[in-house]
Amino acid sequence: MARNMLNGAQVIVDYLIQEKVPQVFGLCGHGNIQFIDALYERSHDIKTISVHHESVAGFMADVYYRVSGRPTATFTSCGPGSANLPISLGNAFLDSVPFMAVTGNVPTSQFNRGAFQELYRHYQADFPSTVRSYCKKVFQPTRGEMVPLAVRQAWKTMMSGRPGPVVLDVPFDVFMESAAEEAPNAQAWNGNISSRCGADPEGVVKAVDMLLGAERPVMIVGQGVRYGGAAEELLRLAERLQIPVAASASGLGAIDTSHPLALGLVARAGHYQANHATRQADVLLAMGMRFDDRTSSSWIPGYSFTIPPTRLIHVDIDPEEIGRNYPVALGLMADVRTFLRQVHAELDRRADLTKQADARKKWLAQIDTYRQEWDKFVAPGFSDDTTPVNPQRAALEIDKALPENAILVSDIGVHHNWLLSFCKPKRPDSLIGSMGFGPMGFGVAGVMGAKFAAPDRPCVSVCGDGAFFMHANVLGTAVEYNLPVVWVVWNNYAYASIRGLQRGYLGGRELATDFHDPTTGQRYNPDFAAMARSCGVEGVRIDRAGDIGEAIRKGIAANKPYLIDVDIAADINPMGAGVWELPGLGQSKAGIGTRYQPA
Repeated sequence: MARNMLNGAQVIVDYLIQEKVPQVFGLCGHGNIQFIDALYERSHDIKTISVHHESVAGFMADVYYRVSGRPTATFTSCGPGSANLPISLGNAFLDSVPFMAVTGNVPTSQFNRGAFQELYRHYQADFPSTVRSYCKKVFQPTRGEMVPLAVRQAWKTMMSGRPGPVVLDVPFDVFMESAAEEAPNAQAWNGNISSRCGADPEGVVKAVDMLLGAERPVMIVGQGVRYGGAAEELLRLAERLQIPVAASASGLGAIDTSHPLALGLVARAGHYQANHATRQADVLLAMGMRFDDRTSSSWIPGYSFTIPPTRLIHVDIDPEEIGRNYPVALGLMADVRTFLRQVHAELDRRADLTKQADARKKWLAQIDTYRQEWDKFVAPGFSDDTTPVNPQRAALEIDKALPENAILVSDIGVHHNWLLSFCKPKRPDSLIGSMGFGPMGFGVAGVMGAKFAAPDRPCVSVCGDGAFFMHANVLGTAVEYNLPVVWVVWNNYAYASIRGLQRGYLGGRELATDFHDPTTGQRYNPDFAAMARSCGVEGVRIDRAGDIGEAIRKGIAANKPYLIDVDIAADINPMGAGVWELPGLGQSKAGIGTRYQPA
């Protein structure tokens, strides 16, 4: 009797449905029409979202996870279709965000024949080599019967340990070949795997001893705390021991930035109270962070950190990050939430902790003086009412206008630095940005992924004019799927962050970083508001700081796609307590404070 078999595409789709993937994002091509047909068969169980550029699909899948905590998938075709995906794959990979990229390839019978869109010059059907550096692993089943194993292993690889994207590269005929009578049981294979490993118990005891014995302790957190679900345990520990909490750009929002123990951003443009506390700390507990060059002021001692003599406790689920850039007094491989729970359990066994908490009062009072200096330093920018809009004032007005439950998705550019400095996220998903790979378009497209993840929350993208123009196709997608997102285009008529580097490091020799009309020499950009309206999106133009907040409130209330084009000054760059170095070109200067020299 003939068996009722699922083909490869049906197995993949069924597995995604078992894993409760609500929708997939992608773009059609001849290499994946069979996969799209399998999605069509199950359209009541999983939605298909068609975009207008493949990287947009990846950015949407990325931010969907950051908001919902659940991974999804993308679909792209062979050749250029999937070759457009590595930008968003690399972004997710470096920010430890999982999604499954299902990529089509040429039929196995045509391997190494140079079929249309086959990468064959070095190895047959060689798309995996294209993305090997951009994801955790590539799986390429070449027979239908290999698909069940590939899809379940891909999912496990994506979600275990340090999360990250995976690629499932499927030849056209393998989508169609008989694969199995049923897809693998997702719950049986992957539902019971936990990567929330604890730290070495002796290490936990040592960490607690170091924290309790410190005079100037500081905790600094990264993305591992935010997306690892450790924010509640972090806040409890901070309050329990009265230890202040600083954040890398990736960790900002892990603790409400208005909390008295929140120091804010440590970075080259970091807040004075944050940088000056972390570089003076005698014990620094770092959790779920990489110590990258922006956070660490290019690893120049005395600006962000002074390690040693600061004794560093570094906790991360990926042991490769421990000891990469700084020597550790204690390095512990662990899931940060599990580690924090271990710390609380150890503290429960300790004697009265009131004495240790009281000992922090002098340290916290000292930090408050740094906070007052920072507030005085930045105060003038908040009242500047010039046109074009002062960027610091713009960041303030955007932050004030957002409801408490809003999700702000930032793109890459100088605006991102302003938002990190002057927005005050209250929860781990209040402010989302790309911190590792830094691709333009992340926020332009990602805000739509945020809206799919949280349809009842306002979702706003702040994006530079350069990034928006690169990815203006998102306007069509928002209309097609009725996504009420708001884009605030930070329009400074330049690739202003790079122009700032030309001015700072190259003696003002500028080229290829701003936009001008060839006839008049005046600054030039398309009319983004008119462009939006031509796509069916409401579009408005703002050139006064006082109008930004009202425009954002109207955009959110409109409950439809909305674009606000804001004229922002490009000649002011954010300053902070850290520095940044471009080796061979020099080192920037701190805007506030001086290099710390330990006694």
